[in-house]
Amino acid sequence: MSLTLATLIPGLLMLLLGTALLSGRATVPALLKAFPRSNTAAVLLFGGGAIWFLYKVWHLPEADFGQYRTILAIAFGAIAVLSFKYVPDFLAVRGLSVLILLSASPLLDAAYMHYDQPQRLFMVSIVYLFIALAIYLGASPFRLRDFFEWLFRTPGRSRTLGGVVAGYGLLLAIVAFTY
Repeated sequence: MSLTLATLIPGLLMLLLGTALLSGRATVPALLKAFPRSNTAAVLLFGGGAIWFLYKVWHLPEADFGQYRTILAIAFGAIAVLSFKYVPDFLAVRGLSVLILLSASPLLDAAYMHYDQPQRLFMVSIVYLFIALAIYLGASPFRLRDFFEWLFRTPGRSRTLGGVVAGYGLLLAIVAFTY
């Protein structure tokens, strides 16, 4: 992945989320409040994260337990399937966390060793922030529900956050074309 694309993708995603929060439509808070316990989002996000993770496990090199990849793939696949039955609460949040953690690697790899382009740090910084949030929310997914409750309690909060997220997304989109 090129550094331009690695900067443009998070920028456009942040711009999309920020403009949704800025729009003030009543459907945005309803969708975000329903997200943590959504079965559809759990199947899409956790299922997608599990498939991506199993793909990475299946392609492990010999030095990284590659000789056990069949056993690992079966074990992690069983854990993923059983998660839908035994821990369905907040599975969408955990799935989002898994996807954030898995997608961080190609984004950071694209910026690796590009010391001559300091503007890459705009993308790298937000990716590391999202990694920290993904680890936190993966361990305590109910915190996202609590955050949405707090965020939409006052209309100005969601618009302020939307403006900040959209502004940083726009900044990333502009920076993507400066490499």
